[in-house]
Amino acid sequence: MSGLLYLAWRHARAHAGRSLLLILCIALALWVPLTAGVLAKRYNRDLRTRAESTPLLVGAPGNRYDLTLAALYYRPSERIETITYRSLENLQDEGRAVCIPLHQRFTARGYPVVATSVEYAEFRDLRLAAGADPLRIGTCTLGADVAEELDLGPGDYLYSDPTELYDIARPPALKMRVAGVYAPTSSPDDGAVFCDVRTAWVLEGIAHGHENADEIDEELVLTKTDDSVSISGALIEYAEVTEANEASFHYHGDTSLLPLTAVLAVPHSAKDATLLKSGVNARMPLQAVTPSSVIDDLLGVVFKVKAFFDLVGVFLIITTAALVALVFLLSSRLRTAEMRTLDRIGAPKSASRTLIGIEVLGTLAVAVLISLAATAATLRLLPDLVASF
Repeated sequence: MSGLLYLAWRHARAHAGRSLLLILCIALALWVPLTAGVLAKRYNRDLRTRAESTPLLVGAPGNRYDLTLAALYYRPSERIETITYRSLENLQDEGRAVCIPLHQRFTARGYPVVATSVEYAEFRDLRLAAGADPLRIGTCTLGADVAEELDLGPGDYLYSDPTELYDIARPPALKMRVAGVYAPTSSPDDGAVFCDVRTAWVLEGIAHGHENADEIDEELVLTKTDDSVSISGALIEYAEVTEANEASFHYHGDTSLLPLTAVLAVPHSAKDATLLKSGVNARMPLQAVTPSSVIDDLLGVVFKVKAFFDLVGVFLIITTAALVALVFLLSSRLRTAEMRTLDRIGAPKSASRTLIGIEVLGTLAVAVLISLAATAATLRLLPDLVASF
């Protein structure tokens, strides 16, 4: 047997180009469905885990997929309508759930700004790696990936992204002080910037503060009378909430009409969840959705498409196997003189078949190892699909 192994190895080396091409073709045919299957299972598991951990979401009537993807995975969507803070107060008054506000319409250095309350960190079990929660207006706490990629920590500053760069009617970028950094969670929370919901209203331009008119640079003054001073917003690069001006920040109008993008409701029991969901959908101009059901419906469509590509993968494997078999069959016919030589030197009659079998198994074994290594490398190099969903 050792002699046949040596002959198989020498033949593979003598025809290195052909052997390498066969191995790569088989490895590719195995890598595509193998990687797709592993990714799909991991994607399915991670998506369902986050959805199942979120009992109820309440938002404006509309596309429930947009609402769920935005609230759970921080996917930006301009199609999501806002609801009022009064909606959250009405839900709290029912006493059936802990209601957590969510506001997600802005970004900072390209990362989603998630404005919420301290209860959100408790609900998601976000633990501080450094610093503190964003309890004060104008401060933020970074997810682990954001802190690492931007190289920021407590005491540093992060600027929000302006919504309209050349529209002076829009609020300027906000200079937010980093209060802390959350520990890694392997979830979308690692790639988000968290702040208090009041900070989102500053970003909206609804909440604002006033500077002392005597301390304003004269170059910024447009008009000045005994009763008022008008300054140029075009010359202000950013706004900042400091200890000196924090008390001056306020809202004009009814605070119960301030906007939210969603409310995360954590019912006290299964009965409360059913009553709250049915009550919201029946009596209020809102929609309440169960994220796990929404994700199940979404993945149902996705995996129907995946089933088609699985058939394509099977067809690819069968086609590749047929071509490989044809190559070895033609090769064996071309090697008739070589096999006749084995018979003449006294080798067993089964030696020729054994030699071909060793070559086939060796080619398959190397191809499988390469496909497994390529799959592992792909999974390692690809970003976390759920965290970047």
